[in-house]
Amino acid sequence: MSWKLSARLLPLAAAVVLAGASAPAFADVVDPAPIGPNQYFSGLVNGQSTSAIIRMACFGPVRPGQTGHPMAGQTAGVRPAPSSSTSGVGYTGSAATAIGVAFRNASSATPPIVLRYYGVAAEIPTTLTLPCYGSGVVEFLPTPSSPTAHPATVTVNFVGQP
Repeated sequence: MSWKLSARLLPLAAAVVLAGASAPAFADVVDPAPIGPNQYFSGLVNGQSTSAIIRMACFGPVRPGQTGHPMAGQTAGVRPAPSSSTSGVGYTGSAATAIGVAFRNASSATPPIVLRYYGVAAEIPTTLTLPCYGSGVVEFLPTPSSPTAHPATVTVNFVGQP
C-alpha cells in the first residue's frame, strides 16, 4: 500500500475503531415507549437504579433535621426491566399506563412527577422539601394501581453541597 493511500485510510480506520469502542455504551439506551399494563420496570434517579444521589441546596454546616430543596438539573425516570429477579423492580399490574414518582421523605405525599414513557426522564422539582443529608427512598408507583401492581424503589442519599 502506498504512503498516500495509507495516510488517507488512517482517519477512516480510527473512526471505525472509535465507533466500535463506543457501541456498548448505547446498549442501555431505551427509545421512548409508552408505559402499559403487565410490564416489569426499574426506577432511575439521576440515571441510577441503586444508591442514587440527590444533590441538595443546603450550604454550609447542616443541622440535624434540616431540610432544603433539590438542586436543579436532576431527574427521575423509568426503564423496562426483564423480570422481577432484581431488587427494587416494580410491576405495572393489569391497569397502569403511567408511573408516579413519590419521595417518601418529602413534605408532601402527592407524587410530583408522573411518567408516561420509558426512556423519558423528568426533572425533579426544586420546590420539593427534602432532608439536607441522609438516606431515603423514592417510590415509582404504577398508576392507576391494581391488585397485581407493585412499586419499584430506589434508595437515595441526600447530599448537601459544601
